[in-house]
This record gives sequence, C-alpha cells and structure tokens, in this order.
Amino acid sequence: MFEFKLPSLGADMDEGTLLQWKVKPGEVVHKGQVVAVVDTSKAAIDIEIWQDGTVRELLAEPGDKLPVGAALATLMAPGETAPPAAPPAATRRQRISPAARQKAQALKLDISTLSGSGADGAVTLADIERAAASAGAPTPATPQPTAPTADRQLETRRAIAAAMSRSNREIPHYYLLETVPMARAQQWLEQENAARPITERLLMAVLQLKAVALALKKYPEFNGVYQDGQFKPAAAIHLGVAISLRQGGLIAPALHDVAAKPLAPLMQELADLVRRCRAGSLRSSEMSDACVTVTNLGDRGVEAVMGVIYPPQVALVGFGSVARRPWVDAEGRLGALPTVIASLAADHRVSDGHRGALFLAELRELLQEPEAL
Repeated sequence: MFEFKLPSLGADMDEGTLLQWKVKPGEVVHKGQVVAVVDTSKAAIDIEIWQDGTVRELLAEPGDKLPVGAALATLMAPGETAPPAAPPAATRRQRISPAARQKAQALKLDISTLSGSGADGAVTLADIERAAASAGAPTPATPQPTAPTADRQLETRRAIAAAMSRSNREIPHYYLLETVPMARAQQWLEQENAARPITERLLMAVLQLKAVALALKKYPEFNGVYQDGQFKPAAAIHLGVAISLRQGGLIAPALHDVAAKPLAPLMQELADLVRRCRAGSLRSSEMSDACVTVTNLGDRGVEAVMGVIYPPQVALVGFGSVARRPWVDAEGRLGALPTVIASLAADHRVSDGHRGALFLAELRELLQEPEAL
C-alpha cells in the first residue's frame, strides 16, 4: 500500500486546494493518469499519478487546502489485496475531512451524531449536506472555480516574487549575450511555410527552442537542477516555456523531449501548450518537469532578455526580437543583417563563463542550418 501525496509543482508552491477528484475508491489507475485537479496560486492543474495501483481511500475532499506533501489518497499496488477492516473501537475518533468539518461548524451540526458514507465511515461533504437538508438548515452553495480575480492576481504576483527573491538570494548568476545572424533561418522558414497550410506553419520560436535543446545535448551542465548542495543532471531535455497569462503574471510549463522531436509536431505541441496554459488546463508533469527555461520577448520588440533563473534550475535562455542590425561581414563590409540577441543566465556554482560562451556559440551555429533542426 502506498500514499498519493500532493506534489510540488514549482519552487513557488507551498500549498494547493483540491478542486476535484477524477477517480473513486476501488478504481484501477495507471501511471500518468490524471486523478485529481488542484488549484495553485497560478492555475488549476491536472494532477497525474506516477504508479499503477487501485484506489483504496480518498483522504481529502474538494475544497480542502493542503500543504505540499500532504497525503491525498491511499492506493494498493498491483496484486495487493486490502487488509481486513479492523473492528471499530468504542473510543475511535470520528473521521471527517477538514472541508466537511468546516461546513458542519458553519451549519452548527453535531458531527458525533452523523454517520459517514466515506471510506472507513469517514464523514464527507455529501453527508453534511444531507444532514443539513434533513434538519432544514440552509446549505451553502458549494464554491465553484471562478474567473481570475484581483485576489488571484495578487496570489500569482506573490508566488512569482517568492521564487524570484529566492533565486536572487541563492543563485550566483552570470550573464552572457550572443548576437546570432538569422538571415538563413528567416529564408528557410519563409520557404517552408509557403508549402504549408496556415494552420500548420512554423514560428521562429520553435526553431529557437529546438536549437536550445540540441545545444543542451552538447553542454548538459546547463540542463538539470541544483539540490542538496550539488548539481543533478536531467535525464531528458524538457524545456520550460515562459508564457504570459492574460490576467497577469507568467508560467513556464514544460515542453517534453524537445531535442528528439521534429519541428512540425513540436510546433503543434507548443501551440497546444500555450492554449491550455491560458485556459488553465495544465498537467502536473508540465509544471514540474522543466529543467531549463526559455523566454522569448521578441514579439514585444525588446533587444535582449536578462532573465532570472527559476530555482532549482541552473540556467535560463532568452531571445529578443529578430531585427535588422548593423553587421560587418568577413570582408569587412558594413551592412544590415537580421539578427537576434540570445542571452544565457547561468548558475556559477555549476558552470563558468567559458562553458556558457561555448553553449551560446553552439546555439548560434545550429541556427545557421535550420534545415538540420
């Protein structure tokens, strides 16, 4: 038997509110299946389970606010059978979820007189509502998820502030910039998109993401996390994509296995990720798997991005706008060439400027051969 606990979905998450269960006791679940929806300070997240099993007991009710690491449910491993129920003791404490207890207190109901319909006789919200209806007490409406409010925006800013303050406090940043010629990438992209339907066209951002992922394969010290006083390299290349939210703030969910995917499906996944992010429909793996964040403010016209590393990650790659800038060619002739300024913010505990410069040089060279991405 094992416990399913509320996972940490980022350095800025300390607690979450259970919104919905998508499973029930006795149901068989499989690794990667969404079993619950939890509200964080930024969005409602679909929570996946990472082990096959059978749900034995749900320990939390919708509406419960729980700290990271709190047990949400107990499950039996495949092939395991439930232990025989222990005979109830005369002094056994009545089981009731925090949300049900709070509602019972609000309705002035004596919980010692209630019979629970939950696992092992636990009193649930439904039991409270039935008891209130029988007693003629007005039952408060169950709160439903609402549109973002000023309070949600404030919570989002506080979460971002906490993570960024931690970053500046703990991580010794260094910054490097590289001016990358983009004429070949632009020309290739125009030719490639001319043969594609509008809905399947590629954005420059997807070329940049793929180039970052391939550069990380060569320089893996930028792909991982710093925990317990040491660098822990990531097993795969999952890029966090910084996405601005319409209600304010930003979020950086993971785009998985970027180095291994062709550009077309990668573009589809990126578009889907942005859509679901802004609709508040992300999965827990997308919130916790990123090991490097990429931020692109080119559409805002900025020259360069000097980002703050999202702990416990050890690097952040930024892109400014692609624009025509003065350029001197190999023969010394001055002209104008489309370029982008790529930036690297890195953790000096893990890497140094020499390796960072090599990483940016590799990124530049990869973008000179877009057809090979």
